[in-house]
Amino acid sequence: MAVPQSKEQLLDAIRGTYWKLMADLASVPAQRAHEATLEGHARGTQISVADLLAYLIGWNLLVLKWCDARAHGLPVDFPETGYKWNQLGRLAQKFYADHAGVDYPELLRRFAEVHARILALVERETDITLYGAPWYEQYTQGRMIQFNTSSPYANARARLRKWKKANGIS
Repeated sequence: MAVPQSKEQLLDAIRGTYWKLMADLASVPAQRAHEATLEGHARGTQISVADLLAYLIGWNLLVLKWCDARAHGLPVDFPETGYKWNQLGRLAQKFYADHAGVDYPELLRRFAEVHARILALVERETDITLYGAPWYEQYTQGRMIQFNTSSPYANARARLRKWKKANGIS
């Protein structure tokens, strides 16, 4: 998939990868969603489909937090307060813990809700605010949003499809 260069391309990328992922998530039996049999985010680890959703929800919430802080002229601790970019495995563990014990239908609802908030955020922006200048280091705001929405959605879908195939889920 080409890297989005405009607001409309970004919206298309987020929506398209989201709906494809949701179609795959919808076919996961709720009773299997908490089995830790899916390849994890850290090498050699196993997570559940529920953890995968928690991870996506966590990153989407961070995007909203970053953008809200920037909109209010506040500093942003990238990627998250208390974490450095070389500690993303620990951050993933935090996301799993944040949503531990939440049932699968509720995780799907939370993912849909945060996705809608991301779309609303992008809709409020312009091509200039999204792609006109660096927003974090050399990256534009649009690129940072894409790095943490449509790209991980596509990655999650590939992992999920591999897991479903290995587990006989169609």
